[in-house]
This record gives sequence, structure tokens and C-alpha cells, in this order.
Amino acid sequence: MDTSQLNALTTQVLWAAFILAMLFGAIAQRTHFCTMGAVSDIVNMGDWTRMRTWAMAIGVAMIGFYGLAAAGLIDPAKTLYASNRFIWLSALVGGLLFGFGMVLASGCGSKTLVRIGGGNLKSLVVFVVMAVAAFATLKGITAVVRVATVDRVAIDFSGNAAWAAGVAGVSPALAGLVLALVLGGGLIVWALAGSEFRRFDNLLAGFGIGAVIVGMWWVSGHLGYVAEHPDTLQEAFLATNSGRMEALSFVSPVAYTVDWLMFFSDKSKLLTIGIVSVFGVVLGSALYSLLSRSFHWEGFRDAEDTGNHLVGAVLMGVGGVTAMGCTIGQGLSGLSTLSAASIVAVAAILAGCVAGLKYQVWRLERSA
Repeated sequence: MDTSQLNALTTQVLWAAFILAMLFGAIAQRTHFCTMGAVSDIVNMGDWTRMRTWAMAIGVAMIGFYGLAAAGLIDPAKTLYASNRFIWLSALVGGLLFGFGMVLASGCGSKTLVRIGGGNLKSLVVFVVMAVAAFATLKGITAVVRVATVDRVAIDFSGNAAWAAGVAGVSPALAGLVLALVLGGGLIVWALAGSEFRRFDNLLAGFGIGAVIVGMWWVSGHLGYVAEHPDTLQEAFLATNSGRMEALSFVSPVAYTVDWLMFFSDKSKLLTIGIVSVFGVVLGSALYSLLSRSFHWEGFRDAEDTGNHLVGAVLMGVGGVTAMGCTIGQGLSGLSTLSAASIVAVAAILAGCVAGLKYQVWRLERSA
């Protein structure tokens, strides 16, 4: 493969990721797909409908991911989440910070992008502040703290389907597919068991968003895979920030997006799957909002509202990078790989979200 062919393939990868992200944004805007909203519905009303939607999306993503692996189209060992170092404390602390922060900021990273597409100026502020906090935690002052503290605590453990493969004496792809069918299929069955869930928008959100995650794995891990890069003579995953196979995530990619915009004239700053996904979600949401005539401008209510969103944005930026993902990055992309770190991160995000919701109720009661 020569340089011109490589550039053409990179362009195809970026366009494919952009289109899939647009679908994600449009579906999320239409169906109000939101992890924080799902938890809030349970805590405040005892309504599990939106959580069933989220569970179905996870199930579809799991089965799809290991279906691709079993077909030999992707290698589960080469994802961003595949590691022999189980950084459980980073996942736990980062998840708690992110979960609490997304309540203060009125939604997670993906919801922030969807809200921007719908005309929410508060989310635009959250986007910028979260990006700065995330970049600082990737390479700046909070990165030094992260590396010196929580990242030091780890267990040598292959926290995905590889351990099950070793026990059963089969390939990781086959072991993963069996686990995905059992766990993912169980989540889908549980989702469909709710009679109130079986409506078009819920099915669209659950199946559609799960399918988008699977599509991103195929784009990153198959379409964008080069066995021998002409410059390095090593295998490569084109247009990824990590150099490994990636799917959707919306914390670190938000930071890289702002970095790309700020240093656009620097030829070393290249578009990646994460960056185009950020733009794609905003555009997909905006197009649906305009077509459905639901687009409207919204700003901060008062200084307290502004302060809460700023603090929430910082917590999401720091927490999301520390936990290696958000409700989408760990909650869908990570869990689809059966990563143990993703399980810890998602549990911590949900716990942090519940704590944030309880805090909001306490604050309202005190002010009353």
C-alpha cells in the first residue's frame, strides 16, 4: 500500500465514522437517549424504561462486537480497552467523579454534544470547560496527579474474555461470543420484557445506538486496519488517537477536538475518528432538531446554574480521562468488549450519578 492509497483509506475511515456519529446524534436527539436521565427516572419515579433502552444498546453492542471477532474481522486483543493491567482504582475514582459531574452539568459527554445540536448554549460552555479539564488530565497538571496516585494501583489481570478462553480452552473470540450471547442476550431479553418499553423510539434507541457502536468497531478495527504501515512497517489502526482499535467515546475526543481547532494550521494535528465523531454527533442532532422543529436556544438560568455546570464540566473532564471513558466510552464501547475495568467504571459512574441526584434533592430542600 503506497501513501496515496493510505490517504484515500484514511479518508474513507473518517467519513464512515462521521456518518455513524451523525446517526448516533440524530437517534439520541429523537429518542432522548440519556444515561443520566435513565438513572434519574429510576431514582425519582421508579421508571426503568430508559434504563432498559440503555441495557438493550449494551446487549446489541456486546453481541455485535464478538460477532465481528468470531468472524475474524476484528481482534479483541487490540482494542483500547484490552490490557493486562487492571487499573481498578482509576476506573472507580474516575467513574465516581464523572457520574457526579454529569448530574451537575445536566448530562454526560454525549448528551452535551446532542444538546449543543439542539441549541443549548449551556452545553457549549460545558463542552469547552470539559475539554480543557480532560486535556489537563491527559497531558497537564491533573495528569501528573493521576499518574502519581490512582494509576499506580493495578492488578495484573487480563480483564476481558481472554481469561474465560484460558479456562475453557477455546479461542478468545469464541469465548467472548458465548459470554456476549449469554450476557448481552440476557440484557436484550430483560429490556424487551417491559411492556412499556416496546415502543418504536425505545427500540430505535436500543438497537440503533448499539448498532452504531458495532459499526464503529468495524470501521476502526477492520476498515481502518493496516497490517503493514508503509512508513513504520508495523500494523496500524488509521485515524485513531490511541493507535489502537476504538469506538465512540466523548471525553478525550472532546479534548482532542478543541486542540485540533486551536492548532488547525499545525500540520501535525490530524483529524481522527474521535474528532470527527464529535462533529458528527452535533450535526446529526442539529439536523434532526431543525427538521423536527424542536431546535431552540437555551442559556443559563442564573449564577448558581452557571457554577453547577462549570463544576460538573471539570469533574467530567477529569473523571472521564481517569476512568478511560464516559457513559458511552466505557458504558457501551468498553462494556461491549467485556472489559473488567469498564464494569468497574460504569458501576462507579452510576453510583456517582445517584449521589449527584441525591445532592440536588438535598440542595433544593435546603433552599426551600
